[in-house]
Amino acid sequence: MSKLGDLGARLHRGEVGYDFIGNRRIWYGISILITITAIVALAVRGLNMGIEFQGGAVFTTPKTDVSVSQATEYAKEASGHEALVQKLGNGSLRIQVGGLDTDKSDQVRAELAKDLNVSDETKIAAEIVGPSWGDQIATKAWTGLGVFMILVVIYLAIAFEWRMAVAALVALIHDLTITVGIYSLVGFEVTVGTVIGLLTILGYSLYDTVVVFDSLKEQTKGITKQTRWTYSDIANRSINGTLVRSINTTVVALLPVAGLLFIGGGVLGAGMLNDISLSLFVGLAAGAYSSIFIATPLVADLKEREPAMQALKKRVLAKRAAAAAKGESVDGDEYGDPEPAVVGQRSRRGRSSERRG
Repeated sequence: MSKLGDLGARLHRGEVGYDFIGNRRIWYGISILITITAIVALAVRGLNMGIEFQGGAVFTTPKTDVSVSQATEYAKEASGHEALVQKLGNGSLRIQVGGLDTDKSDQVRAELAKDLNVSDETKIAAEIVGPSWGDQIATKAWTGLGVFMILVVIYLAIAFEWRMAVAALVALIHDLTITVGIYSLVGFEVTVGTVIGLLTILGYSLYDTVVVFDSLKEQTKGITKQTRWTYSDIANRSINGTLVRSINTTVVALLPVAGLLFIGGGVLGAGMLNDISLSLFVGLAAGAYSSIFIATPLVADLKEREPAMQALKKRVLAKRAAAAAKGESVDGDEYGDPEPAVVGQRSRRGRSSERRG
């Protein structure tokens, strides 16, 4: 077995572990700081909305030796608007002009063909998007996001409980805010591809969170019938038990996305790859973080407010204090770790066989 596999097995058995719940205030503080930074970035810089949302035109030229900076000047002079120019992998240029009227697009294309030494202006492909269509896309995107959030809360409340639904919703909002804030700081264009990426990472973040919640639900059955573990203790064991799995799945998911972002978007200059890969990359990392450091600790905080859990905590702490005073270890039942019970059954069966023999 590899060292990572051995570590995962030991984490699952509870032999080693990190106190995520006990240090939750540190992670809450880090998340609040990152979230505030993202909100400030949004308020100050805003988002670089693509033409799908604000309307405009996109011109794709044939292969040219004209630099990006020079093409930007040409586009600005021809249209009278700010232009965003990208060099594509095949040597062509993608020129985006926001707020451009549909009637003026032919004139701008003709002037660009002249400035870029393109013999036939029809070789410059033009895509025109009206502002009203952009508004419809934005409205549908917000509607889809709202419906998704509502369905998530309803499903988790039914499948688990309302506290887990609330915690998952907070984690999803946390992931969304950080991802959108990064877009504001970096200045990447927000397109339909970005929206697709955001919805994708929300599903991935939810999946990672549900895995921990499912483990927590199983391990807390009959929790009040024992005096060895508090709810926070078992929540901590659930996180540690799925930690290596979460890390493995996140790394495996991030590697191809990193290829899209740094090779496809950076080296090849494919604009759409930038739009979708950045949201995926940031969102996947934020989703893995929130499922471990935000969602489950928040569930533990909410559950520990229940009278039954508070009473359980008092009994557990009292038992530990009494054992510590006597210099003894706590020998309560093996709640949350069924292996000793299985071993005991085997031992009793072995002794019975020996007596029968």
